[in-house]
Amino acid sequence: MYIIKKALNLHTEMKGIERYSIKQLLVWIWRASQGARMQALLCALIGVVSVACSLGFVFLSKEAIDIATGVRDGHLMHYAIGMGGLMLCEILLHAADNWIVNTLGVKTQNRLRARLFAQLMQGEWQGKDRHSGDVLNRLVSDLGTIVSVVTSTLPFLVITAVQFVASFCFLFSMDHALAIMLVVILPFFALLSRIYVRRMRRMTKAVRESDSRIHAVMQESLQHKTVVKSLEQTDEMAHKLDGLHTQLHTEVVQRTRFSVLSRSLVSAGFSAGYLTAFLWGVFRIQGGLISFGVMTAFLQLVGRIQRPLSDLARLIPTLVGALTSAERLMELEEQPLEEQGEPVLLPSPAGIRLENVDFTYSDGNEAVLENLTADFPPGSMTAILGETGAGKTTLIRLILALVRPTSGHVVLYHGEQSAEASPRTRANLVYVPQGNTLFSGTIRENLLLGCPDATDDELWRVLRIACADFVEQLPQGLDTPCGEQGGGLSEGQAQRIAIARSLLRPGSILLLDEATSALDPDTERRFLQHISTEIGNRTLLFITHRTSVLEYCDRVLRVD
Repeated sequence: MYIIKKALNLHTEMKGIERYSIKQLLVWIWRASQGARMQALLCALIGVVSVACSLGFVFLSKEAIDIATGVRDGHLMHYAIGMGGLMLCEILLHAADNWIVNTLGVKTQNRLRARLFAQLMQGEWQGKDRHSGDVLNRLVSDLGTIVSVVTSTLPFLVITAVQFVASFCFLFSMDHALAIMLVVILPFFALLSRIYVRRMRRMTKAVRESDSRIHAVMQESLQHKTVVKSLEQTDEMAHKLDGLHTQLHTEVVQRTRFSVLSRSLVSAGFSAGYLTAFLWGVFRIQGGLISFGVMTAFLQLVGRIQRPLSDLARLIPTLVGALTSAERLMELEEQPLEEQGEPVLLPSPAGIRLENVDFTYSDGNEAVLENLTADFPPGSMTAILGETGAGKTTLIRLILALVRPTSGHVVLYHGEQSAEASPRTRANLVYVPQGNTLFSGTIRENLLLGCPDATDDELWRVLRIACADFVEQLPQGLDTPCGEQGGGLSEGQAQRIAIARSLLRPGSILLLDEATSALDPDTERRFLQHISTEIGNRTLLFITHRTSVLEYCDRVLRVD
């Protein structure tokens, strides 16, 4: 355990690489093990019992050989039965350990992934979030590493320590000098681990980052496959992926070369120790100081003393990888959570008031909005016009409380009741973003995201309002499957289903951000007629470039 601690403490020496101290990383891993600690302890106890069975087998085999060679008297069959029983016990213990580790691993993985996923979904909108391919790589690869450490590595460390101490004490009781000679390799092992961990930590981080870049390129290329094809950049994207593969291969080869060299040195030391024990035993047999049974026990115990050290050498890359994975997962948790609590629902319809609002993005130098004051009274229909980059989408983000004003206030109100815009006031809002926002699944499943309890009559009603009555002509109707991003439907059809889904929301304020951009003029006109007459007493805000919307609105806000 001292060796492991010395190896892990090197993590703090690598300035410019780590973002967290070794203590923070270990505390995070310990917190990640919550809910799995009892099962991990059970695995450790099973391992300890297995070590006891193993050492018992060594003792019985020594006694059996001494009886067979006439050194001592006894019933050989009794010892043979005992050895067979211990072997069977070890097999059963190994099977129980595998069962617990596998079932425990799934449980721990699901719990950790659910927690991190909730953290990401409930986190504040950052504008420039991490690439989704990188996030998924962390949630799969890095989380798998942590789960393996929690469910397998930590119990194994306990078992290894017990095996080393018990085997050493057993050998020490038989031959003090040999036991001491076998552990003189420890200082060499500690020195090698210092060099090994320092370089392996750096190499592992480089490999993980390259792997994340590969996931990002593949995901973007598949997600925008049509764009890649239309730009005739298929070969270019494949070439880009090949370049990243080459970089990853180079980094893995460098890490493997260093790892193989280090392990070879350790193996040479272990081999020297085994040869020493063998020659020591041979000379002592020759001098009549020990029996052949004791010699056999020497060789078995040497393996049981050196195996924990060898196992620790193999575990160091796992421990280094666990620290790297913990760091990468902790970075995902850096995103602060939005305000949590019960929704603040105002009577319908609600209005929106902006009071001297200024806004500048954290990574920008110029204000996007300056001293903006506007009022969208309850029940009004307002068209928000402006050039690209004028701040129309930022205005929507302020109303949705995805971002906060640099100064000023965004207030939702109804009569004397009012509430500052926050994540809790989103219950009053229905947001229809631009473009295709469908999920893979059926049309029904997409619609029910707007209101899980909606009846079929309600689904058909919002489809007709959104001019998506074409669904009635589909062979499977509401149960027609859609691919990723509405695959199988045209852009206009997918956009109309997305509009219908949003209309199922009970909020009294509708925010339509270029929601008719994929509709032809006739369909757009019919939709505007429907939404102005059939959605009840609601407040509408249209973010649009199309002047055809103006004739249906009673107010216009131009953003410069």
